[in-house]
Parts: sequence; C-alpha cells; structure tokens
Amino acid sequence: MRKHILIVLGLIVVLGAGVFFWMTRPDKAQLPIEQVMGKTPKITPPRPQYFPTIGIAEPIGWQNGAKPTPAAGLAVDAFATGLDHPRWMYRLPNGDVLVAETNSPPREDSGIVAKVQKFLMGRAGAGVPSANRITLLRDADGDGRAESRSVLLSGLNSPFGMALVGEWLYVGNTDALVRFPFKVGQTRIEAKGEKIVDLPAAGNHWTRNVVANPNGNSLFVAVGSDSNIGENGMDRERNRATILEVFPDQKRYRVYAAGLRNPVGMGINPVDQTLWTVVNERDMIGSDVPPDYLTRVEFGGFYGWPWNYWGGYTDKRVEPQRLELREYTRRPDYALGPHTASLGLSFAEDIQLGDRFARGAFIGQHGSWNREPPAGYKVLFVPFAENGFPTGALPVEVLTGFLDSEGRAQGRPVGVTGDKTGALLVADDVGNVIWRVRPAR
Repeated sequence: MRKHILIVLGLIVVLGAGVFFWMTRPDKAQLPIEQVMGKTPKITPPRPQYFPTIGIAEPIGWQNGAKPTPAAGLAVDAFATGLDHPRWMYRLPNGDVLVAETNSPPREDSGIVAKVQKFLMGRAGAGVPSANRITLLRDADGDGRAESRSVLLSGLNSPFGMALVGEWLYVGNTDALVRFPFKVGQTRIEAKGEKIVDLPAAGNHWTRNVVANPNGNSLFVAVGSDSNIGENGMDRERNRATILEVFPDQKRYRVYAAGLRNPVGMGINPVDQTLWTVVNERDMIGSDVPPDYLTRVEFGGFYGWPWNYWGGYTDKRVEPQRLELREYTRRPDYALGPHTASLGLSFAEDIQLGDRFARGAFIGQHGSWNREPPAGYKVLFVPFAENGFPTGALPVEVLTGFLDSEGRAQGRPVGVTGDKTGALLVADDVGNVIWRVRPAR
C-alpha cells in the first residue's frame, strides 16, 4: 500500500487533481456478494487499485433501545452492556464468560501510510486506547443476563484469545503468549503471568487468537501478516500470516500452517477434532475479489499468501513472483464473501438454536471498510454435512441490522460463542455489548 499511495501523491503533483480523482475513485462491486460465497465462488479478474476504496460505516452505537435483528424463530437480548470494546470471548466450564476488552496497540504516527491507517481506524470506531483487560461475566441466576462482572486480569498488552488448559489460563497478548494459574470459580487473578513464547508484534494485524489442541500437549496461535501483500519486505513477515503450534512445556513453537493472510477465529471441528479457521484476504484488487474464507487447517499446509489467493490465482502485484508455489497452494473450503472481515468462529456443538442450526459453524463478520457497497456486518451460519465439511449451501443470516437505514454502524460483531444454556453470544465492539441469541419463546 505504501508504494501505491506514493504513486498517487506523485500524480497529484505532476498531473493535477483530475488524475487524482480518477485514480482514487472507489471500485464498485459488479457481482452480488452471494456469487462470491460458498464452495465454488466466482473469482473474477482483479481490478488493481492505486488507492483503496474507502467505505467506512460511521459508528453511532445503539440508540433508543435499538438492537440487532435475529433470524425468524430467534430472539436477541443484551447479555452484558457498558463494556469497553469487547472483541473476544471464552466460556469457562462453570458457565462464566471471559471477555477480552481490547484494541490495537499504539501505532506509528509518522508518515503518510501511518496517518491514513490511524484515520481509517478512528472512522471505524477502533481509534480508542485499548482497555487491556479480561473481564469475567457471571449469570448466576440463569436469566440470560450477566448480573455480575469483575476484572479478572488487567495490565495486559492488547489481549485477544484465551484458553484454559488444566489449571492454566493462556492469554494471547499481541506480542507474547502468557499464562496464569487459575481455578474455575475465581473472579480475580493476582498471580504474575508467565511468558511462554514471544510472538511477532506490531504491523497491520495485531490479534493473537489461542485454541487448545485436543491432544492436550500444545496450543494453536493465529498470527496475521504485517502488511497487505508483503510490500514492506518479506523479512518483516517471518512467522506471520501463519498459525503457530506452541508447546508450553518446552516454551517453543513451530509453524503449523502458512500463507494465511490474517487468520483470526479458530475452532476445533467436533466431527473429527480438526482445526479450522476464518481468514481475511488481501485488499486493493477490487470489491469482488478475493473472498475471505473458512477452511480446515492442514499441518504443513500453504494457503497462498502473498503470492496466490483462492487456491492458485496469482497476485501479479507481488514481487518477486513465486509461480512454483501455485501447485502447493491449498484451496480453502468455503468462501465468505470479499472484504467481509470475517473474524468470529464457533462450531454449533454447544449452541442450540434449533434443527437448522444444529450442524455447522457460526461466523461473526465485522464488516468491510473498503468495499462498495459494504459487506459483512452480520453473523452467519455455514451449514455442514455429516462428513464434517460445508454442504455447499449459502450461509444463513443469524443476526443482521448492525447497519442502520443510513448505512451507519450501530454495532459490529466480532467473537461468537455459546453460553451455558446453548444460546449464542456475540461480542459487539462498536455497541460495547454482548448480545445473546436464543430460540424465540
């Protein structure tokens, strides 16, 4: 992106405002988004941009009792309100819900690219300082609303993913995987954390999700890329755009899978105990490509970034080219639409919303900032077959209405998980709410 912005600025100086307007006009989608979803999305030729389409929904929050719209047969209410940028959740065995109240760490504030990024984050409601804490929510009386909350951990560094293994609570800070001694039922951790491994820090993608390996010996940690397509140099992408497998007893890690531009939500498929993830794909080749996606993660698998996308389509902007890698690039399992910012992932194993949501995956789509018209801003359900893979049917919209009639963001969904009753919890980091979706009575 840096090179493209500098080119645009040079054109302003040399050729004037008319050329600048032509070069920066937004790219508009030419396909219905449904055609870029599912097992066989339509992949159209790229339309390279010198400047990204900017279509950020102004964040306004929920006004006058407004709330999202659930699918037919479902109802939605607030599980917890008044939070500070809630992004991710983790349910403990006793039903307590941990929520990471978090945001991006401070970023560089010098240079054109840094200033543009800061502006975009502010417009999207992500410009506020990170609360850097994990809060415990408890619904002791079972009425579907957390009547008590306590700060479990504070003073963290842009925390995101959480996982309980034995009597250790693991937390993915943006720069390290750490753990704390913890017993279920505690409401405050006073012990000092132990660093397990350092993680690549800074750059565009700061979230570090954490999922325990079912074998009990390791954890998976998702680390997004530093850049859009490696334009800052591949030396800065070491151990990034990957899912790492961390072995806490040895305090070491290895690359489990690579070429995943920004993997965020991860989950263990209950059918065969395999790892799955949702991934945010690259920008600035148009509003129709490439799709974000959901895929099973194979050990040693390579998924294309930055040289290829969707199983082998070459990104000709990347230099130098690595055409020999196309034959080794795995095609993802399910497309989620372009620029949807699909972040949340939770399988339906513990979520009970009726028969049509009994087998599959719930996806939280944070919503686009660079597509015309906007995409995402909803929670989807991807139906799976008995074999543990998507059926190929289009996803079902579970929760919508995050954009109002004027296209402003009342909320933006991120993490999704089930509560102890089988309801679906959705973290909304613009509305500062956790929503609870249940069958309508």
